[in-house]
Formats: sequence, structure tokens, C-alpha cells
Amino acid sequence: MEDRDARRRDQPSELKRFRTDLHASCTKWADALFEAGDAVLCAPGPLRSVPSLSLEPEFRRSHGSLYKALALGEIDEDGVRGLLVEHRPPAWPLVFAVDASTWDRCDAETSPERGFYHSASKHSAGQPIVAGWSYQWISQLGWDPDSWTAPLDTLRITPRADATQATIDQVRRLVERLPDDGDVPLFVFDAGYDPIAIGHGLADTRAQVLVRIRNDRVFYADPPPRPNRPAGTGGRPPRHGRRFKLSDDKTAPTPDAELRIHDARYGTVRVRAWHGLHPRLTGRGRWGTEGVPPIVRGTVIRVDVEHLPKPTARTTTTLWLWWSGPGEPDLELCFRAYLHRFDLEHTYRFVKNTLGWTAPSLQTPEQADRWTWLIIAVYTQLRLARGLVDDMRLPWERPCDPAKLTPARVRRGFRRVRATIGTPASPPKSDTPGPGRPKGTRRPPRTRHPVVKKAA
Repeated sequence: MEDRDARRRDQPSELKRFRTDLHASCTKWADALFEAGDAVLCAPGPLRSVPSLSLEPEFRRSHGSLYKALALGEIDEDGVRGLLVEHRPPAWPLVFAVDASTWDRCDAETSPERGFYHSASKHSAGQPIVAGWSYQWISQLGWDPDSWTAPLDTLRITPRADATQATIDQVRRLVERLPDDGDVPLFVFDAGYDPIAIGHGLADTRAQVLVRIRNDRVFYADPPPRPNRPAGTGGRPPRHGRRFKLSDDKTAPTPDAELRIHDARYGTVRVRAWHGLHPRLTGRGRWGTEGVPPIVRGTVIRVDVEHLPKPTARTTTTLWLWWSGPGEPDLELCFRAYLHRFDLEHTYRFVKNTLGWTAPSLQTPEQADRWTWLIIAVYTQLRLARGLVDDMRLPWERPCDPAKLTPARVRRGFRRVRATIGTPASPPKSDTPGPGRPKGTRRPPRTRHPVVKKAA
């Protein structure tokens, strides 16, 4: 209780330090960028238009400064990464969710480096595919039953880049900033990522990988030792042993570890694990240049729950996971971590629908990068202000403890907190509008950039 009260007393100073260091990380157009973030924090409702931020009293400049700051400003991305890691929640476990979200720019023909990505909510030509930019976030997860996460890194993955290798490099970059004297960080991925390639790429990194896999995959145990034979006799030693098809229970060997726990939402949960398994890799695709494909060992985890919170006809009560990394997997940690991985989906929904992450009509991906880092910094300030704001609830909402407010309800009261802690941004030097574009000048047509179609 004393440690909790001490943290609450230090919250205003921590938030103020974060804001000061964030302003210092903006190397060009710092005041305009920082006040744009404050306008997003203090706006009364969901952000639908970037120029509307100039109507907020926190933005003391003209509306033209908003897009100029995004076009001409600069943000030290490495400095912001270090700032986010420095102010991450100390009581949360070292569990991180990795997922990508698309900033759709279907009609932006002058925007370069757009690719085609899957979208569950928007369709193009009758297909769930949109053209835009793909951003991959890494967020730390907590065990509390809420929608809060702590974004620590983001990366725009271009269509021509190797998404798997970009993910490996992004995870390595974050691990280098984390302390190396405690628990091993666990990175959780949903289906769609290559678990074998990621585990193989992070084999020399102090990180554990947990990825959801399909239930029709096949794995193999190590082959039994062969008896000694004279040199020059026999064939090549076998590389694969007993076959384990996940969809066929008859091929399942005896589990190496098993756990039974009771969960309030899922009932009785049974977790089983098989260590030392590996898939059969072929010399194609990523492994085409390896000569002989490597043997990538890991742990296959099966999770069976008694019931689902909202059962439907399309859901199943069995979940398959692939784990790899140093040590042995903590089965309960893996089960809890994958369930809380979906908290990142709530973060995406909030930053898009409320903070207006994808609202600006930006032309270049560099401008989108600056806005993305600004939105992550805005969300982090909301988390640091949790417990400092009053519950400004609507008439139909239930009262809530200030320490348990949602991100949207913390945002309602942030204007009062900002009036208390102040701002490091300098006031504008002049209110006189600029001369504008000289008369008689005409801009040439902008270059059109087709959407990059990446082969399978």
C-alpha cells in the first residue's frame, strides 16, 4: 500500500518529465508538434479532422502550422523509443504483444510506398483488401482486466521489405533496451506470423517467442540414436523422428508437462506441452539459401478450455501455440499472455477512432511516421495521467475509481491536469499570417505512385 501511494505521489512529476523529454525529442518544429499532441489530448470528442485541432486553446498557432509541422518537423525516433522504455509500467510483466495494423490510403495516388493489406472492416472491389501503410506495434501487457497497454515501439513495414526479418530486427532492438538481469521477455504473436523463422532468427537473442499456429500442422521429434555401424555402411542418418499431427490425437505422444487451472471466464483450463519438436523444412522460400534446412526446435502447447465467454458456432475450445527461446515455458504465463494479447486490439481501436491516428490526409509515409510517434506519445501520457484526473463521467455511465479509468475517460479530464503541470512549448512569436503563395505561381502535378503488389 505504501509503494502504491508513493507511485501516485510521483505520477505528476513523472508525467511532467515525460513531457519535457518528449519536447526535447522533437528536433524541428518542436513547439507546433508538441502542441498538436496536447490538442489531441484535450479535444472534447473523437478526432475527425486535423485542422480542427487549431480550434483548441492548447494549440496557440494557426491551422497551417499543423500540416507544416508534420511535413517539415523532425522527431528523434530513437530518443522516443528510449523515453517509452524508461516510462514503461514497472509492475507489469515482461510480456509484449506484437501486431500490425493498416493505415488505409486507398485513393491517395500521390502517396508512395503503399501496399495491399488485409482489412476486416473495409473492402475494396468487394474484397477485404485495402491499399495503405502497414505499421507494426510492440506493446507491453498487464494482467489487469482492462484495455490498457504500453506501446514501446512501432515500425512501418514497406511492401518490398521482408516482414519476418523486419519483425526480428524490431524485437532485437527492443530487447537491447530492456534490463537483462530479470525475467526473459516474452513476445506474443497471433496467427499470420512465421513462428519457425522468428524463433530461428531470435535464437541468439534473450527473448522468448509465443505464436499461435494452425491445428493442421505437423511436427517431428528427434530421431532415435542409430546403432554403431562400420564406416561406409548404411545411408544418411535420419533427421526426423516420430510424427505428430496436431489434428490427429492418435499421433500425440505423452506430454512433457501439463497444467490444470480454473479461470472465471473459461472454466477449467488444461494446458499440455511437448518439448523438443521441430517441423520439416524444405529448401524453398526463406530456407532456399540455407543448403540443408536447419532443425528448429521448440515447444508445442495445446490449450483446452471448458467453455468460452461468448460461444458461437465458429469458435473452438482448443488452441495451439508454438514456443521457443531460452529456458522452459511457463504454461500458465503462456496461456495468460496470449489471452491478453488481444488488449492491443483495443489500443488500435482507441487510437484510430478516438485519437485520430489514421485521420490525417498525409501524402508521404515520413509524415505518417511523425504522426504515429506523436499518437503513441499521446497515449502514453494518458496512461501516466491515470489516477490524476477526476472521473468526468457522462450521466449514463457508472462511477469509477480514478485509478481504474479507461483511456477515453482519462482523456476527458486531461485538460485540467495540463493546466496544473504546464507545457514546455514556447508561445508563438507572431500572430501575423504569412504572405502565402506568390500570385501567378502554379505547382506542377504531383507524381503518381502505383500500389506495390507483392508476390506471394
